[in-house]
Amino acid sequence: MPWLQIKLSIKPDVAEQYEDILLAAGCAAVTYQDSADEPIFEPDLGTTPLWSDTTITGLFAAEHDLKETEKVVRQAHEQLFPDQPMPEFRAEILEDKDWEREWMSNYHPMRFGQRLWVCPSWREAPEPDAVNLMLDPGLAFGTGTHPTTALCLEWLDAEPLAGKGVTDYGCGSGILGIAALLLGADSVLAVDIDPQALQATRSNLERNQLAAARLEACLPEQAPERESDVLVANILAGPLVELAPTLAKRVRSGGRIALSGLLEQQAGEIQAAYSPWFRLDPVAEREGWIRISGTRL
Repeated sequence: MPWLQIKLSIKPDVAEQYEDILLAAGCAAVTYQDSADEPIFEPDLGTTPLWSDTTITGLFAAEHDLKETEKVVRQAHEQLFPDQPMPEFRAEILEDKDWEREWMSNYHPMRFGQRLWVCPSWREAPEPDAVNLMLDPGLAFGTGTHPTTALCLEWLDAEPLAGKGVTDYGCGSGILGIAALLLGADSVLAVDIDPQALQATRSNLERNQLAAARLEACLPEQAPERESDVLVANILAGPLVELAPTLAKRVRSGGRIALSGLLEQQAGEIQAAYSPWFRLDPVAEREGWIRISGTRL
């Protein structure tokens, strides 16, 4: 079944009112997009920032009466914002697709470093004798396609992990922790604030036929306080700075750490936060994103 999209160009200070207007008009879903080219790299915790020029899109069933919807939106605008011009109103037909299948068809096996492949669980591994991580991200972040995940996977592939204990802080889909196990690590502590990420991690562990006892997945407040030989954290700069003392305590003397989810301009802030505890390596960069690694003092 096709869908009808209605798009309005608005300012962020009226976004909530317009969302209510579209929902009241029978909208099935509302999304926001940047109308210009204004990146928002890292919002403050607990906030949902919008661009100075925002496009709000309402998704309606195709049989919806477009003229009636436009009438409702105009009347609501006149009542709420009588002194402001009506935003540009655009309507278009969105052809129906199986979006999950569309995404699956474009997600291919990828190689990281010398040994490691990340393979969608619905595809054959291209090198059966390689280290193959079979992955289904589910509702969690982490497929290997983002430069920060790729930087971490390549780092893990180059690290001597045999017999070591690893912490994956901000585990998402579990891709980094499970990669560590497949590359020889003995055990992994996977930590995330999102229960869906923990479930995705456990499911991917099972998908790779690894023993459940080798990976413990838990929320931060439930994570046991123990030192690891290796810690990876692919999150954002703000949380990484705030967590620096906590993560440092989780790495044994001589242990290794890798931090990503960072933009080039954030390198100095992270280096300053972690240099009291770590001897830091040269920064690795890809497509404007970086990884910072080091050895615990």
